[in-house]
Amino acid sequence: MKYKVVAWVVALLAILVTALFTRKAVDENALLFQSPLHESLEENDRCNAILAISPDLQVQLEALDSTKEHGPMHGVPVLVKDNIDVKGMPTTAGSRALADNYATADSPVVANLRHAGALIAGKTNLSEWANFRSTESTSGWSSVGGLTTNPFDSSCSACGSSSGSGAAVGSGLVDIAIGTETDGSVTCPAAMCGIVGLKPTVGLLSCDGIVPISASQDTPGPMTRTVRLAARALSAMAGEGARDYEAGLKEGALEGVRLGVLVPLCGMYEEPVSDAFAAARRALEQAGATLIEINGLPDLRRISQLEWEILLREFKRDLNVYLSGRPPSVATRTLAEIIAYNKTHASEVMAHFGQNIFEQSEATKGGDDPELPGLVAEAKRLAGREGIDRLLSDHECLALIAPTTGRAFPVNLEEGDAFQGACTTLPAVSGYPHLTVPMGMADGLPVGLSFMGSQFSEARLLAMGFAFEQMRMK
Repeated sequence: MKYKVVAWVVALLAILVTALFTRKAVDENALLFQSPLHESLEENDRCNAILAISPDLQVQLEALDSTKEHGPMHGVPVLVKDNIDVKGMPTTAGSRALADNYATADSPVVANLRHAGALIAGKTNLSEWANFRSTESTSGWSSVGGLTTNPFDSSCSACGSSSGSGAAVGSGLVDIAIGTETDGSVTCPAAMCGIVGLKPTVGLLSCDGIVPISASQDTPGPMTRTVRLAARALSAMAGEGARDYEAGLKEGALEGVRLGVLVPLCGMYEEPVSDAFAAARRALEQAGATLIEINGLPDLRRISQLEWEILLREFKRDLNVYLSGRPPSVATRTLAEIIAYNKTHASEVMAHFGQNIFEQSEATKGGDDPELPGLVAEAKRLAGREGIDRLLSDHECLALIAPTTGRAFPVNLEEGDAFQGACTTLPAVSGYPHLTVPMGMADGLPVGLSFMGSQFSEARLLAMGFAFEQMRMK
């Protein structure tokens, strides 16, 4: 009897080994086909990160077995921020006014992910209207999805506006999620949730099928567990013929590289963040980088003023164009009608904060303002050519670094967010790329290190971020 049991065990192991080596899994992040993904996402969503599961998820799973060609994202579940179109699902931007905004087609970035083999697993919650409704808003809250919280401390913010995407990856629900950024909405939640976030150069990825704020600054971007996954996702989102960003990753990418430390953006945080940044600086130097301290920055106050004037005008212009092209089921067709809807449904929609940004935007001339082109040109020049580009050139650096933002702050639905600061404005207004990578813990909460570079320098930033990530893991 003992020998029969041994023989049975050996046979079973042989079957398992054969199955392991014959199954065409792409990498460690590919979906385990036998896993009940739908149930896992619902049961393990402790941060309230997911707004809705894809209704065709089971169909997508069943189609994996019949797929002969496996793309770089084959079988990898991806969650998508709910201001991005996914066919057959509503695109709400967190607003009840868009509850019937069912997408008739995938946005290009989602279509490209599907083509690369990804499973579009569902939609993530976000700050309502991507945090552009009120100056007193609470990041991570929407009238559709409620509050998304930080995966490291449920009493703290996941930041915004891509809070659900950041929390979904940070809590281990998925390894890849898609967010959008106008100014800090990918990089802040990534940093506060302890993950990698990349805001690409504006224009590198299509913004079609995405609820807009500003054509000058909007872009989707990947939010991932590792830099390698961010590089892979970026290539997939860009579509056929895109650069293979993953191929450029190497551990020695920081050797001999000069990095500019933006000193005025490093000293606004509490001691635990400063300590984490000091450790990150040591890791960068150990990886071969030379750090150059930069004290003279562009006029950030003027740049921020220009940004605000631009966003108010472009939001009215771009949102009205977007709404005019939505399905007939969407009753609110202009910003003015959204404002009226919110007033009518104030008890549900404005229970915690109002819509003063909406009202200020509606009061502008929108795209008809003759001053708008000049405002955009000045902002781009100050933040880009005379900002990031000048700093890199004058100090002979390949990238600029700083802490991405401070520790996650406590959620306060009545008084709104309590940001300590961030380094997001220069890359946001210039439209240049911005990568954040986990740099350590500050009193039990994660903080991120930002790499900022010139236009279309994503490959270089990802390579540097990868080298830093690998050094920290040693």
